[in-house]
Amino acid sequence: MSENDVLLPEDYTDPKCPFCTEQFEKEPPVHSIPVDRVLGKLDEHLGANHYVEAERHLLYWLEEAKAGHDKRGEFMIRNELMGLYRKRGRKNKALENAKEAIDLIAAMQIEGSIGAGTAYVNAATVYKAFGNPEGAMPLFEKAREIYEKELKEGDGRLGSLYNNMALALADLKRYPEANDYYRRAVEVMGKVENGALEQAITYLNMANAAEAERGLEDAAEDIAEYLDRAEALLETPTVPRNGYYAFVCDKCSSTFGYYGRFLYEQQLKERAKNIYEGA
Repeated sequence: MSENDVLLPEDYTDPKCPFCTEQFEKEPPVHSIPVDRVLGKLDEHLGANHYVEAERHLLYWLEEAKAGHDKRGEFMIRNELMGLYRKRGRKNKALENAKEAIDLIAAMQIEGSIGAGTAYVNAATVYKAFGNPEGAMPLFEKAREIYEKELKEGDGRLGSLYNNMALALADLKRYPEANDYYRRAVEVMGKVENGALEQAITYLNMANAAEAERGLEDAAEDIAEYLDRAEALLETPTVPRNGYYAFVCDKCSSTFGYYGRFLYEQQLKERAKNIYEGA
């Protein structure tokens, strides 16, 4: 057979009917983004407190996911972006990504999945952070139904959900319900490896709720107890002193300062700074 006799695909396949629409009805091929690598690099940026680099990283992979018709990859990126924008106080961007993530739940038909529950939690936390606890509660309730059904006992995601639900309930002045969920959060995180940091955050939230409900003077004894417990948990020797620990120290420091524990506030700030700078 000569070079001119080489068979080409059109020589042994039937020609497509020009009026056939089947080829246009098929879903385009999906080119998935490398999720593990994306999240690994994101953790590096966040661990070093490099939020600008983290945003740039996520936006790059968001475009890659969209170009590759990778809905699951886009869903993951949207979840990370709404959290990042929430931390940076960028309301419109956080709400935009929350809406896109929720819409993707229906598009991917994953209602009732743990992934959907996590997106509901993230979106609800965005709503709460930007002054809409009423809008947050239905999403928290959706997440609670999924998590309590699908997660195993002692899963940290359930403890985080309870803590965030309690924050929204406290904003709505539904204090008995808030305190119930705070206690549930502490109980769950007590069964989680290195859950001491989340327990510390919850105890500080309980101090704030006690003041809001009863006033600083009447709640002084309970507030002092919650602060003592939070400080003891932050000093847990087995908790890794990593980027997340630095984030928690920085986050908690202002609450100790607010209640007059200025020395410990400064210690936490210095501790976080040293970790971020690699000292």
